Amino acid sequence: MKFNPADKIQDLQYFGEFGGVNPSISDSSTYTFISAKTMFDTFEGNADGCYLYSRHSTPSNLYLGEALAAMEGTETANVSASGMGAITPVLMQLCGAGDHIVSSRTIYGGTYAFLKNFTPRFNVETTFVDITKLDVVEAAITKNTKVLYCEAVSNPLLEVADIAGLSALAKKHNLQLVVDNTFSPLSISPAKLGADIVCHSLTKFINGSSDTVGGVVCGSQELINDLRNVNDGASMLLGSTMDSLRAASILKNMRTLHIRMKQHSFNAAFLAEKFEKDGLKTVYPGLESHPSHHLFKKMMNPEYGFGGMLTIDVGSLDKANELMELMQHKNLGYLAVSLGFYKTLFSAPGSSTSSEIPEDEQKEMGLSDGLIRFSIGLDNDIERTYHMMKSCMQEVGVL
Repeated sequence: MKFNPADKIQDLQYFGEFGGVNPSISDSSTYTFISAKTMFDTFEGNADGCYLYSRHSTPSNLYLGEALAAMEGTETANVSASGMGAITPVLMQLCGAGDHIVSSRTIYGGTYAFLKNFTPRFNVETTFVDITKLDVVEAAITKNTKVLYCEAVSNPLLEVADIAGLSALAKKHNLQLVVDNTFSPLSISPAKLGADIVCHSLTKFINGSSDTVGGVVCGSQELINDLRNVNDGASMLLGSTMDSLRAASILKNMRTLHIRMKQHSFNAAFLAEKFEKDGLKTVYPGLESHPSHHLFKKMMNPEYGFGGMLTIDVGSLDKANELMELMQHKNLGYLAVSLGFYKTLFSAPGSSTSSEIPEDEQKEMGLSDGLIRFSIGLDNDIERTYHMMKSCMQEVGVL
């Protein structure tokens, strides 16, 4: 039977402590032990199923982690207080002084800043490459390389990584392939394509209501145990712990993820096709014009579509700002960062979510001042939305 990530979530069944259909929320920061010996064993990492302290884990966090691991098809998962609180401990756990990372050059600005500006303090260096060119990726690998890092669909340029191809390179050179799948939950299943570790910002599509910040690392039991180790585990020691109330909230929202992703994808595909026909420079993986359209199609779980993210280039930052302000005024969405909300969100990433990347490097990767990144919402009548957006574009002189 073909792997379906939404079915894996649906097949999980939890009972609350008092028989509730939702698992009970663990509202404790610390946990009691019947015997001192069990406490000692837990500190040594030898007491499976025992809870120690909420920075380590909680029942609520484990429920959410189990659901996310099922969705991604990994052995287990560890949730965190933010997406960066998932990505940074993984990279610190996998790399030490003198080690090297090969990363996509088009990644979220916060991740880029971490790799470019922060990890060199610990003598961990990163080479940024065009992740779509496997020969360039392989040429960047050195004897000290430990990790290949990419986003399944990149932020903000929507480049698509050949995960199976990168996995083959990782195995050939004994590296760990870490994939951020924030832009494409359900649509792409990186672990099934050979990724060793899958990360998400749960803040975005998975939670879907822009009211919670969270992250997750999905991987092997060995990796998650290492991250949680009280002596040298990066997640444990850096302390990016998710609150139990937030974990319970995200778990509830996950149950509608499959419905929401279908609508996000349907609406984004509709708008992308219309914008391109209108002559706008439009990037969306579902368009035949996208250079990696066929690669995405080959990797995807078809029923969830090509995702809810698209970009248009209107030529200048002034035009981009004028258009976004007008669209917000017309109640077409919000001029805001982030993604995955029920309303459309739009921003100019060069001056916002990718502002950590120097201007010369933005130009080199093709990130222009006039680029607008859209996270398309769940509008019921997307044709109406299109006509309203087109009217705004005509008013500001984009069309």
